[in-house]
Amino acid sequence: MAFDVSALFRSGLPAPAAAPFKAFPAYNFVGGHNDGGSIPVQELTEAATRVLAREGTSLATYGLTSGPQGYRPLRDFIAGWMHDSAGMQDSADEILITSGSLQALDLVNQLLVGPEDMVIAEEATYGGALTRLARLGVPYVGVRLDADGIDPTHLAELLEEQERAGKPVKFIYTIPTVQNPTGGVMPVDRRRAILDLAARHNCLIFEDDCYADLVWSGTRPPSMRALDAPAAQAEGRPNRVIYCGSFSKSVAPALRVGFIMADWPVLAQILPLKTDAGTGALEQMVLAEFCKDHFASHVNRLRARLKAKCDITIAALEENFGTAAEFTPPLGGIFIWVTLPDGVNTTRLATEAAKEGIAINPGAEWTVDGPDNTTRMRLCFGHPEEAEIREGIARLAGICHREFGVPERISNATQS
Repeated sequence: MAFDVSALFRSGLPAPAAAPFKAFPAYNFVGGHNDGGSIPVQELTEAATRVLAREGTSLATYGLTSGPQGYRPLRDFIAGWMHDSAGMQDSADEILITSGSLQALDLVNQLLVGPEDMVIAEEATYGGALTRLARLGVPYVGVRLDADGIDPTHLAELLEEQERAGKPVKFIYTIPTVQNPTGGVMPVDRRRAILDLAARHNCLIFEDDCYADLVWSGTRPPSMRALDAPAAQAEGRPNRVIYCGSFSKSVAPALRVGFIMADWPVLAQILPLKTDAGTGALEQMVLAEFCKDHFASHVNRLRARLKAKCDITIAALEENFGTAAEFTPPLGGIFIWVTLPDGVNTTRLATEAAKEGIAINPGAEWTVDGPDNTTRMRLCFGHPEEAEIREGIARLAGICHREFGVPERISNATQS
């Protein structure tokens, strides 16, 4: 008698994985990966050796004697770094270490929303945030973006519409510093305008700042949480902004260490939802030891490395796609948001490109209104080496020309 184990699975599961992972595509323009050369292996090795020799016995207890919020020296570093780089006044007691920013997203969603609630997200945004809301059955609506981020006029319209409908917005999800996928940075005056609207309509802001350390200039604006702090203190209320950060982009994705910064009444309610017995302790210990001496210099080097890759990506797009590829050069981060001419379907392009070892993110997966964004694609340049960027984009242009007639002409490199 045949045994069908899938018949015992519960209903409502996501689609199964396509196949066991074998290797990255030859030309990998997806995911938030770094390249191997950007990982500070020597410094991390030395940090691991030192901290284990000094504090290894603390691994005998859950929480490393620092409690459920995470390793205290790492929280102390985060508080200091965020004060100096983003103007934040939070102490280590207002920080919770999470297993990457994805766990932070899950915890905040669990805290705030259910199927009867409403969320506003940027019209182009992190696909993982949208899939998590969808999985919870939480409705969301997209707010327009321009070169400076969220359009305050459209945001005001959406907030008012939701109030009239009797379904006020619980929170606004925004990536203001190195927006994903556009790579833009929201100016301070725009941040203040968004905060004013959130106050007027009594909703929270979830500020996802995972790429903020990778601004090319090295100077990032004050976080929205920092900007709300003076008013919160003067009015005797909690800060309206819940903040999320990560070391995945600034040090190494596989470390899986992120953090939430919020007032204690928020963290006190999030902690019971974090039922994993704590984020990996060794990762926290090594990171704290590494960061106190090396984080600033490492990030400076990483910015330069990524900016060089970005320039190569832009040059390759211009050479191989010409004016058929429209984009705004990003101000930091690891990706470029590209618009191709009408008639190109990037979901189909991704399928055809995958057959030839090229991986891209179709625009439909990174936008609230996916069907309206089938001419867009996100290209991540963090993982491929410079030669792979040049060759991969040339080959992608050739496939696009073959399938859609775009660009009209292709360089010799794409015809090999």
